[in-house]
Amino acid sequence: MQTAASTRTAAAVTQSTVYSMLFAISIVHMLNDSMQTVVTAMYPVFKGALNLSYTQIGWIGFALNMTSSVLQPLVGVYSDKRPTPSMLPFGMGLSLVGIAGIALAPNFWLLLASVMFVGFGSAIFHPEGSRVVYFAAGGRRGLAQSIYQVGGNAGQALAPLMTLLIFIPLGQIGAIWATILAAAAILVLLTVVPWYRIQLAERGRPVKKRKQAGSHVELHAGSGSAEVNRRVGLAMFLLVFIVFARSWYAAGIVNYYQFYLRDIYGIRIENAQIPLFLYMAAGVAGTYFGGLWGDKYGRKRMIIFSIVGAIPFALLLPHLPLMWVYPVVVVLGFIVMSGFSVSVVYAQELLPGNVGMASGLIVGLAFGMGAIGGLAIGSAGDVWGMGPVMIACSLLPLLGLLSFLLPKDAPRQ
Repeated sequence: MQTAASTRTAAAVTQSTVYSMLFAISIVHMLNDSMQTVVTAMYPVFKGALNLSYTQIGWIGFALNMTSSVLQPLVGVYSDKRPTPSMLPFGMGLSLVGIAGIALAPNFWLLLASVMFVGFGSAIFHPEGSRVVYFAAGGRRGLAQSIYQVGGNAGQALAPLMTLLIFIPLGQIGAIWATILAAAAILVLLTVVPWYRIQLAERGRPVKKRKQAGSHVELHAGSGSAEVNRRVGLAMFLLVFIVFARSWYAAGIVNYYQFYLRDIYGIRIENAQIPLFLYMAAGVAGTYFGGLWGDKYGRKRMIIFSIVGAIPFALLLPHLPLMWVYPVVVVLGFIVMSGFSVSVVYAQELLPGNVGMASGLIVGLAFGMGAIGGLAIGSAGDVWGMGPVMIACSLLPLLGLLSFLLPKDAPRQ
């Protein structure tokens, strides 16, 4: 039974930023997204070993993202009502099974089923992981979300290196080494779950009735005015659409730019991993600084910067000499990803009583719907080739101009 002193101690801790839990859940995020990255990193291997078309590559990405991302809002709605800390290690167990299946799959259909297991595990992890971040953030929401997202982006940035150093030399069976990532994630989560249970017991789920930083309005559970609900609904629709467009562009770069480099510049697929790594590594830095700047300058400003600021570099990229590709992808990756964690916090501030659902809508639905973009890009590449398709993809950031219509968020303290 807790004493009054221990209760006061726990309450005091929850008011400050708990960096130990933030870094622990960020490490798990890195390991989780590294397992997802195994799938994309092995696209060149799958294409050769199983004789897949660009369209089939697109279906693999579609299956991964539809399960890992589009299901997240549904998991988020459930976890908002019934937070379940034990789901964190359970989800990692599903990913472990999926990774083992990927290494051993003899055909496209078994490969697709294995990829879906990895996706299910990720869909379970993200909403619960976002709630851990919410509890551990204290008053530094943008920084906390950045630390969390930096882990995920760092995991994604490993894809080109794994392709170059592991999967091309070892082939499909090399994916079996990624089961170590799942085991490590489960071990770290065993330290997070007890703390998470204490936070749920002390604080419960976030309360709906509070000032909205994202919309300058106040929401009341079950009693919000029609105008307030309309404004919040419109803001969420715009935000989801903007992140959706950004994820389409990212799907084109991450999944297919390596083939564009091979076909247009004539470089080997191994060497094409270097620009991809630079893009993703710069995205890690952009995610971190974007969160800091979002706390300082405002969420909406950072969202605008991350989308609109990327437009000139995206338009230039397909037309540059090879020597200029490397610095431009660094700048592009930094700018594009600088608004990612900020978008999640903006959504959570619009829907503070539904942290899991808000995170699922942005990290899951909006970002994951890039899978549809990946499938469309792959199918178009089979018909017209990657040259004109990547030029068309460079126009996608123009949709980010809609970010000017987002409601202004509250002044930063």
